[in-house]
Amino acid sequence: MIRLLLVDDQNLICQGLKAMLSLEPDLEVVGIANNGKMAIEQVEVLQPDVVLMDVRMPVMDGREATRMITQQYPQVKVLVLSTFDDDQYITDAMRAGAKGYLLKDMPSEELAQAIRFVQLGYTQLAPGLMEKLMAGFSASPASTAPSASKLAEVAQLTPREQEVLQLVAAGATNRDIAQQLFISEGTVKTHVTHLLNRLNLRNRSQLAIYAHSMIARS
Repeated sequence: MIRLLLVDDQNLICQGLKAMLSLEPDLEVVGIANNGKMAIEQVEVLQPDVVLMDVRMPVMDGREATRMITQQYPQVKVLVLSTFDDDQYITDAMRAGAKGYLLKDMPSEELAQAIRFVQLGYTQLAPGLMEKLMAGFSASPASTAPSASKLAEVAQLTPREQEVLQLVAAGATNRDIAQQLFISEGTVKTHVTHLLNRLNLRNRSQLAIYAHSMIARS
């Protein structure tokens, strides 16, 4: 059973999502919060598996709440669900540690499936948002290093680290990578940690985006 916390300042939306997701046999809504501050408090008490997070809310917005939740409770996965597909919102949310960014007009069965994939470790983006996300990261100060410099970074990785990087870009989970490379999941986690440290990245979402950008340039 996947335990869900719904976060949205519009109670009607929360109640609608709760009714819709409660129809899924493997999903359970354990709580509702109306702003980011309340979401953090609820996460501490309820320990959900996945948080469905709105972006624009009073008191504390979804981006800041996502950052604090992913830092304080790394086992909890945050999936943004918003009406806004603005480039900056998407980039900020993913930089904050969100595992995905979806739009509220998506079909209910696709949302339920996206929640399941996020729980398994996959990144989920609404159609067309990857291009916006890549553009946002490419234009940000943290990503303005020359491509030759980034290619040099990748060239310094070990062959195994480069294999892991390519599989992360393809959306593979640690279990998938372990099976494909015939190594343990613990070894995969070690490689991912080394990649994050060597490439100066904060989380797996940033690593996937970095890997996508290198594949696009190759």
